[in-house]
Amino acid sequence: MLIKRPADISSSEITEKSIYFSRRKFIQAVAGTALATAGSLAAETDVHAQQPAPHGRKLATRPSPLSTTEAPNSWSHITTYNNFYEFGTSLHEPAANARDFKPEPWTITVEGECARKGTLDLEDVLRGETLEDRIYRHRCVEGWSMVIPWVGFPLASLIKKCEPTSRANFVSMTTFYDPMRMPGQRAPVLTWPYVEGLRMNEAMHPLTILAVGLYGEVLPNQNGAPLRLVVPWKYGFKSIKSIVKIAFVEKEPINSWKRVASNEYGFYANVNPAVDHPRWSQATERRLPSLYKTMKTLPFNGYGEQVAGLYGGMDLRKFY
Repeated sequence: MLIKRPADISSSEITEKSIYFSRRKFIQAVAGTALATAGSLAAETDVHAQQPAPHGRKLATRPSPLSTTEAPNSWSHITTYNNFYEFGTSLHEPAANARDFKPEPWTITVEGECARKGTLDLEDVLRGETLEDRIYRHRCVEGWSMVIPWVGFPLASLIKKCEPTSRANFVSMTTFYDPMRMPGQRAPVLTWPYVEGLRMNEAMHPLTILAVGLYGEVLPNQNGAPLRLVVPWKYGFKSIKSIVKIAFVEKEPINSWKRVASNEYGFYANVNPAVDHPRWSQATERRLPSLYKTMKTLPFNGYGEQVAGLYGGMDLRKFY
């Protein structure tokens, strides 16, 4: 599943401490680059947005009835504008810094409250799974959004194979940790490795997938190769990348961004235009390729009809 590229890019620079805990400041710090990119992004047409990926490493897939009918962003948008702090804190660093990363062979450790624990080879995990093309809206907490054509399979399928016990109320996931291979982990931006989690009913929902591809092809390194979570009704930081461990736990796990800034990033992270980030509004978003035109943010990122029932009786201002 590896896409090999030349090792010709140096490691990411270390970001100063005053910038570490502000995602908005990260964007401001690269505003010149982002605005320059905006011009090239805006120049692309809807025809370009339908272009196939360029590598030819196709995966056998079938279309999903859960896909949005919106036109997806282009391969170049999706693979050069990434939040993946393990490879750098600016949105343009991961595409460069992840070139050397070799995501195979790959194993996933399963532990906790389940009957079938152990270490699984990714190829064994995929064996027997039907991969689907899932075109999902993607909304980041910083205020930008894309439409992305993922290739993946339901997380619920893997969970069922692990046979969780009645004590498994949550699913915790952990990203690969190796500062030599992931240069962003050399900076204390977060407490590494990256950890995320879902309540069991969220993890079992049919919209929640484990993605292994993009645009019908093998997942690029900067997009979370070789295995990442995609939860389309939540802000992007919930969709953990390069997963190496899945644990079934009784108590709510402390996800990485909540650990570092609990007043800004909660556990649930449902897209909610009525709940602002402490330093900016979430009422609108900028759909790439434009960084200027805004659109109204939809509750649950537009997936409310499918997922709102998961949160019946909950105060979503408190459980943000």
